[in-house]
Amino acid sequence: MSDVPKLSRLDLNLLLALDALITERSVSRAAERLGLSQPALSASLRRIRIQFSDPILVRRGNSFDLTPLASRLAPHAAIALEGARRVFAIQAEWSPQHSTREFTFYGSDYALSTIGPMVARAAAAEAPDVRLRFQLHSPDIVDDARSRLRSADGIVLPHGFLNALPYQDLWHDTWTIVASADNEAVRQGLTVDDLSTASWVYTYQSRSAFTLISRQLQNLGIEPAVDLVVESFLAMADFIVGTPRLALVQSRLAERFVRLGGLVAVAPPFDSTPVLTALWWHPLFSNDPEHEWMRGLFARAAAELEATPPALDGKT
Repeated sequence: MSDVPKLSRLDLNLLLALDALITERSVSRAAERLGLSQPALSASLRRIRIQFSDPILVRRGNSFDLTPLASRLAPHAAIALEGARRVFAIQAEWSPQHSTREFTFYGSDYALSTIGPMVARAAAAEAPDVRLRFQLHSPDIVDDARSRLRSADGIVLPHGFLNALPYQDLWHDTWTIVASADNEAVRQGLTVDDLSTASWVYTYQSRSAFTLISRQLQNLGIEPAVDLVVESFLAMADFIVGTPRLALVQSRLAERFVRLGGLVAVAPPFDSTPVLTALWWHPLFSNDPEHEWMRGLFARAAAELEATPPALDGKT
């Protein structure tokens, strides 16, 4: 109860100013973004500094940097502002044909490029004024998914990273090794021992950022020699062609790589566990009719994907 009067005294316009200042790192650009005069936004900055007992912006030569506190505030300010926008965007009656809502989804480039175009086509057919925003996730977003999903509509991610969030299963995939077409070791047939001595390209490699197949290799006692990490599935091909490097990727992605030329796909010399990708969202949206409609688009796109399994299916 003690927080209610305190909240009632807050000027939520300061949230707009704070978000703009953090994003633009400039009083003049933030003022232009909000359609305010520079003196007006400078007055807001003074109030924000008093509120947080922190300068928020500090000058560095001809520019400004965020203070450590401002950097911590950045994601929270964006989430709070988006939450406020969503509150006032809710309509008593809603139909996709008349909606102008924007839906935002996180995912890897592989996940978003696999199902995103199908969802976008279906959305355009049913709701021509609805906007979609597909954003690449990061380890920080995955680690803080419950908070981030308050201001986004979902994250497309395999099982094994999140829990205690509602989800909708989408599609299955298998794992395939991709190598340069002139890789002699692959021509002779890869063994488990070869995997331990080969050079690898990984998409993520840290304690909290990894692919599920990398954990499976470790469980088999294989510690791959990773000499290159690129946080993009779609860019991996460029780092494999003409090199001795290997990569373990989803079979649907391996098919794309092989079509590009210069690469071959081979089955792993062990039984790999298939990957199941799902759409995850915050419980706040479970009963939202607009969100339910969008989840229906994902479900239909996923059914189409499942009806056409990858041709490689982890085999040569």
